[in-house]
Formats: sequence, structure tokens, C-alpha cells
Amino acid sequence: MRIVVLGGGPAGLYFALLARRLDSTNQVTVVERNPRGSTFGWGVVFSGKTLRFLEGQDVETHARLRQKLATWENVDIVHRGERVRIEGNRFAGIARLELLKVLEERCLEQGVELRFETEVEDLDSLPAYDLLVGADGVNSRVRTTWADHFNPSLDTRRNRYAWYGTPQLFDGLTLTFRENEDGLFIAHSYRFEPQLSTFIVECDEKSWRAAGLDRRSDADSRAYLERLFAEDLAGEPLLSNRSNWIRFVTVRNQHWSYGRRVLLGDAAHTAHFSIGSGTKIALEDAAALASSLGQYGQIDTALAAYEAERRPVVEKLQAAAQSSLEWFERAAEDLHLDPLAFAYRAMTRSERIDIENLRQRDPAFVARLEEAGLV
Repeated sequence: MRIVVLGGGPAGLYFALLARRLDSTNQVTVVERNPRGSTFGWGVVFSGKTLRFLEGQDVETHARLRQKLATWENVDIVHRGERVRIEGNRFAGIARLELLKVLEERCLEQGVELRFETEVEDLDSLPAYDLLVGADGVNSRVRTTWADHFNPSLDTRRNRYAWYGTPQLFDGLTLTFRENEDGLFIAHSYRFEPQLSTFIVECDEKSWRAAGLDRRSDADSRAYLERLFAEDLAGEPLLSNRSNWIRFVTVRNQHWSYGRRVLLGDAAHTAHFSIGSGTKIALEDAAALASSLGQYGQIDTALAAYEAERRPVVEKLQAAAQSSLEWFERAAEDLHLDPLAFAYRAMTRSERIDIENLRQRDPAFVARLEEAGLV
């Protein structure tokens, strides 16, 4: 089978790798607009469950990733300057660039052709294919070209966010809520390698404009945030990598495939970064699509099976992500709560975690809640 993958992110590369491993006669080409070794953003997060899933798909890829992971088991909620820690949350962080390097190396070892720095304005210019995989992200050209068939729904959310890095090392996933005269600003931070952490700052439109972040340069924006989060950054700077202020877009599609074309990862669906599942979902998509192609002889049957398997899983995660992002959009309404009650509210925001789940993760935290009469 001749397979062309548009997009060299985690979804496209992992699918290409698995498609070749399943059938070495598949001719797989990945077309990516950016140079090799360049990426935007900082670290991504995996749960312990995701790592076990990756090990089951390809032991060698999992082994190489394990060498580069930063791991932790705590979530810290900082409110009114007080830190509340919840244990029992197994996560791992890795630099997005390192993740891509491992996947690129594995693809090349398996005989996948990687074409970097290839801008595709017209999809007719792609190599001949039996299957075109649109793994080209939120602004997917594959999805846009055949929008009448995929029937996408794009929901642009209210809050603004910017994705920074910092040398300040955070012990666990940390959610920090800081207020000043301009409004409420929320930092999502976690260590993803020995020297660096991700530091995503989120705020509502009113706060963003009151702070002048709609007019400030990148350097001035970082200086403003460094002052606001001075206690949390402990004197370390914020680092930029195209850290523009953007609004999250929730992507859904009525159909994930059309003829010999199929969507993968963010091109098909997105889930808000606050639940840390975007890359996980993309990699699981890739595995499911490759498996379906290996199991069924007909492309249309395989694509239907892929969507039938993945859609219920994705929609459940998107529902949790929706609850989470909506809570962050109105988090100011809960700022009157004391730090312990606020932390409980933050931990249960997505409705995936309840008191019994928390009891299994961190009995001491639940005991504090019970002692305070909060549950």
C-alpha cells in the first residue's frame, strides 16, 4: 500500500512507524513543512497508563522514550500563596523535540521516507497514494480541502494562553493561581527534562487586555509575567519559542474519513491541554489506524473500523476536557474558597476524578477534606 502522511508531528510519525512495522511492503512517506529538529512548544505529558500502552505497541520506541522522561506522582495547587499537594498521580514529561527525535529515528530505521521542509499548497502535488493520512494539526489542510465531507466543527474558546519554558524546575504538575490589579492569571507548569519546565499561562480576555498583553512585545509580556509569578519562578526567566497568545480551538468532525483520506490526532479532534491528553490521544489514534489497516484488506472497511473504535473513547475524553476548560474559564468564581477546598474543586473539575478516586490516590488528602467537613 502507498501511504502518504501529511504532518510530521507525534501522530503522523507514530502511525508511519507502526504501519511499516505491521507490513514492510507498505510504502510510507511523511511530508512535513518544518525542518527536521525544529518544533514549537516545550514539554508534553504522559500518564503511567499511556506509557504502558506505548510499550505494548513497540517495545524499542518505549525503551528509548523511557530514557528521556521526567517522572512525578504529585499535583500541586497554589492558591492565595498556599500550596496543596495531592499524591498518587503518575505522570511523565518529555521534551516535544525529544519525542519527535525518537519517532523520526524509529521511522527511518523501519524504512519510512521523511520529507522535511516541504510546504504543500496543493494536495494534488503530493506523491501518488492509496491512502492519505491527514495528521496536519488543528489547521489541517486535508480537513479544510474536503470540509464538505468531514463536516468539521471548530469551537474557539474564550481564554488566552501562551506556552513558555523556564529553567525553574517544578516538582510535579503545578497549577498556580495569581491575582493582581489586572485580573486572574493561571500557570500550568511541570518539569520535562533535568534543566527545563513547561510554563503555560492562561487568562481571560479581560485580564489579558487589562495587562496590555494584547499590545506588549514578547519580551515585555515575559517581563510582566515574571513579575507576577516571581515567587513561583524563584528568579528564573521565562523562555519563548513562538510563545504567542492564542485561544484554544476544540475540533470535532462528523466524519473522520472520506474515500482514501483519513484524519488523525488534532486534525480530527482536540482536547484541552489542562487534562494532558492531546498527545496521548494522537498516539492511540495512530496505533488504532495502523492496526485496522493490518486487520482488514479493504481501506474503506479499515477506516470505518478505526473510527468506530476510537470515536467513543475520544468523545469521552473531549467531554472531560470540555468540563475542565470551562472550569478554567470561570475559575475566578471559586477564588473565594480556602486553599484546601479550592484544590478539591480543581482536582474534580473534569468530572473524571471523584472522592473515591482521590481516596485511592491520596488517602491523606481525603482525610484532610473530611476533617475540614468538605466531603
